[in-house]
Amino acid sequence: MTKQLLIIFLILTLCSCNQSEINPSESNPNSSGSKEMNIAQSMPNEMPNEMTDDFGFSIRFGVGKRNEINTFEGIVTKDLLTAGAITAKITLTEKELEEIYEKMEEINIVETKKLIPSHLNESICVQEPYEEDEWKIIINGETFTQSVSGTYCEPTMDAKQLLKIRNYVFNIIKSKDAYKELPESEGAYQ
Repeated sequence: MTKQLLIIFLILTLCSCNQSEINPSESNPNSSGSKEMNIAQSMPNEMPNEMTDDFGFSIRFGVGKRNEINTFEGIVTKDLLTAGAITAKITLTEKELEEIYEKMEEINIVETKKLIPSHLNESICVQEPYEEDEWKIIINGETFTQSVSGTYCEPTMDAKQLLKIRNYVFNIIKSKDAYKELPESEGAYQ
C-alpha cells in the first residue's frame, strides 16, 4: 500500500510540472486580448494549417539585434554598422506572408525548440562577436517568442531551422526596391 501511494504521489508531482504557462500580454498592437507564450517553457503547440487573419511577426537579428523585419508595423531596420541604422517602410505581400507561414508550419515554429547545444566533454565552443535572433510571432491571438544566440560555434538543428527561415525572409526583403535603395553598411564589428 505504501509503495502504491508513493507511485501515485510521484505521478501527480511529475504531471503538475508539465503544465504550460500562458501570460497576458500587450505585445500585439492589433489585438488587446492576446496571450504571450514563452515557447521554451510551454508544451508543444500545433499551428493552424491555414494562415490566420492576425498572423504577423517581427525578427530582430544580427550583432546586437540591430536589424529588424516587422510585419506589424510594415518596417525594416538595417544595421549600417559604424554609420548607425536606418528604417524604411517595407511590406510583404499576402502571397509572401503565406509562403513564410508555410515554412514556419513545416518546422512547427510554435513548439518548444532546443536552441542551446548540449555540452560535450563539459566544454562548448563560443564565439564573439555573435549574432542573435529574437522572434515574435502572432497566430490566433497568441504571441509566441523564440530566441537564438549565435554565440555557439555549432548551433542545434532547431536553431539552424530558425536561421534558415530568417534568411529566407531576409532574402525576400533584400529583393525589394525599397531595401536596395538603403545605404550600404560601413565598417565592421570587431
